[in-house]
Amino acid sequence: MSFYREMIAAGFGGQGIMLMGQIIAHAAMYDGKNVIWIPSYGPEMRGGTANCSVVVSDGEIASPLISSPDILVVMNQPSLAKFVNRLKKGGILVYNTDLVTYDNPRDDINIVGVNANSIALELGNERVANIVVLGALAEVTDMASVESLKEALKELLGAKKASLLEINLKAFEKGQEIGKQYMVQAK
Repeated sequence: MSFYREMIAAGFGGQGIMLMGQIIAHAAMYDGKNVIWIPSYGPEMRGGTANCSVVVSDGEIASPLISSPDILVVMNQPSLAKFVNRLKKGGILVYNTDLVTYDNPRDDINIVGVNANSIALELGNERVANIVVLGALAEVTDMASVESLKEALKELLGAKKASLLEINLKAFEKGQEIGKQYMVQAK
């Protein structure tokens, strides 16, 4: 298998973790990849813990279980504590710097801090913080193409939430800017 990526995204319920995972899964399918998306909720839907696993491959996916992800997205402090030591050496950690403090960073991973809540508030809706992070992910990972991610975002927002499309696309672009800055600095 030449392409095989595993990602865990985690945070509180209501932070859009599941939507982020679904967008990546749909986008990877648009790119012709095989995909598994598995949600996991804590006892409460909103405010409890939530995480999802996404596996993207150009071949068959033998197991949906992820022990050591290539990519970890963390939107809150408890999720960092729970998952950071599982991230593969050389993996990518993308975290929300507005809600997560990472005092003792591992030196064997790539770390991308995104001030997702601040940017979302500047745009006028804190609920798009997950899409800011998604935009950064689009630039620092190869889970799915930017074009497919935008298409999946449009599809999953659907007609019911079409009024939110513009702010979500702006949030995605702001996240892309952060991801691009990281990539320039990493070279």
